[in-house]
Amino acid sequence: MPGLCRDCDARADTAPCPRCGGVRVVRHAELFHLATAHIDCDAFYAAVEKRDHPEWRDKPLIVGGGARGVVATCCYIARLSGVRSAMPMFKARALCPEAIIVPPDIARYAAVSRQLRAMLERLTPQVQPLSIDEAVLDLSGTEALHGAPPAIVLSALARRAEKELGLTISIGLARNRMLAKLAAERGKPRGFTVLGQEAAALLAQESVGVLPGIGPAQARRLASLGVTTVEQLAALDAGMAARLGQEGAALVARARLQDHRPVQPERESKSISAETTFSTDIADRAGLEAELWPLCEKLGRRLHREHQAAAGLVLKLKTAGFEQRTRSLRLSAPTQLPETIFESVLPLLAREAEGTRFRLIGIGAAPLAAAALADLGDLADTASPRRRARQEAIDRLRARFGDHSVQRGRALRSLGG
Repeated sequence: MPGLCRDCDARADTAPCPRCGGVRVVRHAELFHLATAHIDCDAFYAAVEKRDHPEWRDKPLIVGGGARGVVATCCYIARLSGVRSAMPMFKARALCPEAIIVPPDIARYAAVSRQLRAMLERLTPQVQPLSIDEAVLDLSGTEALHGAPPAIVLSALARRAEKELGLTISIGLARNRMLAKLAAERGKPRGFTVLGQEAAALLAQESVGVLPGIGPAQARRLASLGVTTVEQLAALDAGMAARLGQEGAALVARARLQDHRPVQPERESKSISAETTFSTDIADRAGLEAELWPLCEKLGRRLHREHQAAAGLVLKLKTAGFEQRTRSLRLSAPTQLPETIFESVLPLLAREAEGTRFRLIGIGAAPLAAAALADLGDLADTASPRRRARQEAIDRLRARFGDHSVQRGRALRSLGG
C-alpha cells in the first residue's frame, strides 16, 4: 500500500521510514490520487499564545472571557482536565485551577491567519477560507506545478507551518469537501488522515451527529424516526427523506457521502448585512423599529451560519428621495445576538427618526470578528452569556419546529399582535 513519511516526504510503505527513520508514516491505497484537502489549525488561539510565550509551552492554557464568560479555546494540555470550548469559565477554572488564562487577541490571531493563507495560496489558487483557522483546498492539476502529488505537497506544508509560524495543523484528504473535513477532525492534533473508498463502511455505524449540519436537535428528530446511524440515514428513500422537511434530501445525500460543492476561492466577507424596502414610506420611529427587529434576527442567523460575529454595526437608511444615510458604531465586544444588535443600534436610529420619510432600512455587521469571541461576557457584562443561552434554545426550537414556531414579544408587536 502506498505510504508517505511526514517527516521527510519520502515514499515509505512501512514505518519507520527507511530514509530518515521517522515513524509518522501515512498509508492509504488512494494516497497519491486524492486532491481535496481540509486544513484545520490545532487549538489555534492557544497555539498563537504559546508561540508568543514559550514559557507557557508545557502548561495548560485557556483563552477566554472573565469569570462569568466562556472558553473561546484551550490547549490540549487543558483538555486533558476536561476543559472544552464554550464551557463556562467558572467550570473551566474548577476543572483546571492551574491553567493560565488570557483574553482573546483577535487582531493578532487574524494576522497569523493571513500568513497561513498566503502559504496555502502558494500551493493552489483554489483556496476557500472557512474561518480564521480553517480552509479547504482543491489541488487538482497541481502535480505538474509542484513536481509532486497533493499528499506530498500537504505534508511539506504542515512542516513549514510548524517551523515558520509555530502552528500545528491537521489535514484531511479525500474526494470531496465533506469527507476531507471529517478526515481532518479524526486526526487532530498534527493529523494527516485520508478517507477514500472505505469511508462508507468506516462511517456506517457511527452516529448521524458525525455529519456536518446535524446538531443535537436534528439528531433527536432523526432518532424519533428510528434513525440513529449514518447507514440508516443513507438508506432512507425519497418519501422518508421528505418527512425530514426541506433539508431531508440533503441530509440523506450527506449520509451517502455525496458532496458536489466546489472549492470557491472567494475572499472572506468584510461585512454581512440584511435590509428591506418598505411597501410604503415610514417616518415614525416605532414603525422603523418594527422593521429593524426582523432584520437584526436575520443578521444574527447569517453571522452564526458563517461563523462570524459583529465587532461593529452599520445602520443604513434610504429616504423617500433616495438619499442614502449610513451610521456606524463599534461594539465593546463582538456579538451574534439579535437582541444585542437591536439595542446597540437603536440610538443611531433615534437620531435619524425625526420625521423624515424613509423607503429602506438595513443593518450590517462590520468589521467582523471570529464567532468564538461572540457574547462571552465578563464581570461587567453578565447578561450576554444568559442571552446567548436563551438564543441557542430558541434556535434549537426553530430548527425542530420551523422559523416561526418561537417569536419574541417584540416581533409580535411589530406584527400588530
